[in-house]
Amino acid sequence: MSGTIFIPRELDAIESRVGASPDTVKRLVGLGFEVVVETGAGTLSRIPDADYAAVGAVIGKAGDAAKADVVLKVRRPSEAEVKGYKPGAAVLATMDPYGNEAGVAAMAKAGVTAFAMEFMPRITRAQVMDVLSSQANLAGYQAVIDGAAEYDRALPMMMTAAGTVPAAKVFIMGVGVAGLQAIATARRMGAIVTATDVRPAVKEQVASLGAKFLAVEDEEFKAAETAGGYAKEMSKEYQAKQAALTAEHIAKQDIVITTALIPGRPAPKLVSAAMVASMKPGSVLVDLAVERGGNVEGAVPGKVVTTANGAKIVGHLNVPGRVAASASLLYAKNLFAFLETMVDKTTKQIAINRDDELVKATMLTDGGKVVHPNFANAAAAAAAAADKPKPIVAGQNRGDDPASDSATPAKATAKKPAAAKADKPAAAKKPAAQKATAKKSAPSAGAKTSSEGDA
Repeated sequence: MSGTIFIPRELDAIESRVGASPDTVKRLVGLGFEVVVETGAGTLSRIPDADYAAVGAVIGKAGDAAKADVVLKVRRPSEAEVKGYKPGAAVLATMDPYGNEAGVAAMAKAGVTAFAMEFMPRITRAQVMDVLSSQANLAGYQAVIDGAAEYDRALPMMMTAAGTVPAAKVFIMGVGVAGLQAIATARRMGAIVTATDVRPAVKEQVASLGAKFLAVEDEEFKAAETAGGYAKEMSKEYQAKQAALTAEHIAKQDIVITTALIPGRPAPKLVSAAMVASMKPGSVLVDLAVERGGNVEGAVPGKVVTTANGAKIVGHLNVPGRVAASASLLYAKNLFAFLETMVDKTTKQIAINRDDELVKATMLTDGGKVVHPNFANAAAAAAAAADKPKPIVAGQNRGDDPASDSATPAKATAKKPAAAKADKPAAAKKPAAQKATAKKSAPSAGAKTSSEGDA
């Protein structure tokens, strides 16, 4: 055997996806790995244990993670989970590290080599590994389905002998992968669709799907895209101009779907309470960014809120997980494609090439340290602060404080006999606080060097 791969059951109450499908398990077994799937891991994705067993997996328990060389997960393992992993094990998951530094530090402490799948670079080679795209695609689709369900009217125009049903007006805010799929789905369902985004490149994409594009097309708009294809955070001035443009438009819409997210930052507020109040009774807003603070004012994570004017704000969590049977198949393929690049074709063993651009972009922790450049400096600073000796200040440290072992309170020094003073003339000439400062200077420089090396 080349090693053991473990597929756990996700513990998060809102997570219904799983990190492997029968197809990817079959491929992993074909590479020579022993694959252990925790009992019930795929149940919520409509994959029974028997389907995994049929392609060569061993159905096990949570404790089997302790012998695994690789763990394939959907979400970052909890501190309790990661304590049960083997040091040196590779853990692939969507890690959501921003704002969760303690969870990242726990993985480093456990000694695992953790990879954040959402950091996969958007390059041709990595397209099949892009979990953000595979999951956002389904989120955009499901957002339209959820919006239509809450709207409780027909989306397409229908001409009947009894009269005409007008087509629903759907407005998509944010035209990334989720937004494009939302446009395509709403159009297929017969809605009249408009869309907006701060990136000029999407204008043609919106038109190609049969929707109308709406945006303030000034100089800032022309440079509003990062090298990685993500939207930049716009200035307050631009946001104000865009809000003014969209405010009147939103008032006429039946369904509004917001998808705007900026990696590592709170979701930008796109729809104000005043805009929501301007909408017709029965209109619907679906906020796909609710887990990061939301694009819609008044959105509540995990809730469908009905406003005073009769509009509904939908804030479902884990939207891709609402179509888990499909989402898990795509996500499992993303994980397999990345893991396959780490398998030595000759020895059939896991051999992580730390110079590989995909590894560099996604590796969070390795060798007991946080190594990703976006988090390593913060982790090093936190560790240095924790290890930093407590300053010794004459007259402030208690006698039983370990930090005061080498210092004597000023009052006590004054009462010491002259003979005692003669024993330590240097201490009498130099205050304890100055001593502590002098002692700190060398370690401080060393800490800086170590921090720079880790980064």
